[in-house]
Amino acid sequence: MKPIIAPSILSADFAYLAKDLEMVNRSEADWFHIDIMDGVFVPNISFGFPVLKYVAKMATKPLDVHLMIVQPEKFISEVKALGAHTMNVHYEACPHLHRVVQQIREAGMQPAVTLNPATPVSMLKDIIQDVYMVLLMSVNPGFGGQKFIEHTVGKVRELRALIDSTGSKALIEVDGGVNLETGARLIAAGADALVAGSAVFAAPDPERMIHSLKEL
Repeated sequence: MKPIIAPSILSADFAYLAKDLEMVNRSEADWFHIDIMDGVFVPNISFGFPVLKYVAKMATKPLDVHLMIVQPEKFISEVKALGAHTMNVHYEACPHLHRVVQQIREAGMQPAVTLNPATPVSMLKDIIQDVYMVLLMSVNPGFGGQKFIEHTVGKVRELRALIDSTGSKALIEVDGGVNLETGARLIAAGADALVAGSAVFAAPDPERMIHSLKEL
């Protein structure tokens, strides 16, 4: 199977956002990846729900919404109102993670859990069968354009082993420093989905880059 490709609109040109959204709609991309940052959980602020309502209105592909915020459960209804396919919350931000996962599923979305680079895969042992997807951060969250953290490849292998050993159906997604070179290694290690920001939107031909990532 070909990998799922989810361009991150955090790297889009916000002066020409409609143009970039239309490009992703036309392309072979599978999802829109949307990063919401609060300046508390991560040291940056991205965009809020007024902008996201516009994105949701234009998008013709599923929305993969990644909340890099404290207390993400407070915004389940707002994310649902966008028509999101996946609501992704951080393990580190949810002391009652099982409850939050249940609430996301009850709201009609697919629940996903994100791990920061320093959080071990073993922390997911008791939740792995309850989630639709696990997102591994391959950079420290908060900013685009960072260098890929090499140990993520081994982390993908470890997560794949956990999924296989437990009978979980969870997908593995990776976000941060993804390009053709790192993407190929991540897919070989067992990743199912790649989030690509700078690699897509800074490319001379973004649609061609999406096609190339899709062919990994």
